[in-house]
Amino acid sequence: MKHSELKEKALKRKDVKAEYKALEPEFTILYELLHARQKAGLSQAEIAERMGTKAPAITRLESSLSSGKHSPSIATIKKYADVLDCHLEIRIIANN
Repeated sequence: MKHSELKEKALKRKDVKAEYKALEPEFTILYELLHARQKAGLSQAEIAERMGTKAPAITRLESSLSSGKHSPSIATIKKYADVLDCHLEIRIIANN
């Protein structure tokens, strides 16, 4: 079974779909961070050096967003974005 088929099948379950939807903000932030880092052509080690930290901290930051085990602070995400010459934009959008 292909990943896309498995995902489609799993998302037919209401409980799985609810959990998937709940993680959407974290996955969106992770995608944006990774995309910006890739576009800048920087490694985790280079990001870490520019942020004044160590590479494992950047690995934890990026992996925490996909695992949902830890939510990094807005200040940390902003610092990461600043290193990439990007800005952080947060919006709250009504569900109507």
